[in-house]
Amino acid sequence: MAKCWKFGDNISTDEIIPVQYMVVVDPRELGTHIMENVRPGFAGQFQTGDIIVAGENYGYGSSREHAVWALKGAGTSAVIARSYARIFYRNALNIGLPAIICPEAVDGIEEGDSVEVDLEKGTIHHLTKGVTYSFPLFPSFLREIMENGGLIETLNAMDLKKRID
Repeated sequence: MAKCWKFGDNISTDEIIPVQYMVVVDPRELGTHIMENVRPGFAGQFQTGDIIVAGENYGYGSSREHAVWALKGAGTSAVIARSYARIFYRNALNIGLPAIICPEAVDGIEEGDSVEVDLEKGTIHHLTKGVTYSFPLFPSFLREIMENGGLIETLNAMDLKKRID
């Protein structure tokens, strides 16, 4: 069960993690500053496992990975949005952060609602309202990347498998 935090359309990477933190490379440290300029004190309320819900064009702007590192470092279990900026979307998947596209869920979820996401079934169970939303399944290779914690971890695991075989 995860608590949802709702944001609107056109949330930029600079809003996810302010530019003054671009010198920080530790995801946990970055996570202590997520959405700081949009909602002061937000990172202090956000708990490991919580979910960001947003509108259109989430993560537009810079191609820096700091925005997705910050979300992952804060303990974000998934982001559910109407749509994503292309580079943010790929960066999220590359580090194992589920970036789910589900407009119906965005419409139905309110701030503070509880949901459960099932990546294998492509469902979001809205526990607060007793509704289930469906989203397109990720291909198996992307689910594997998310399960392994990112692309690098997946490639490392594949290399290890080859060495064992």
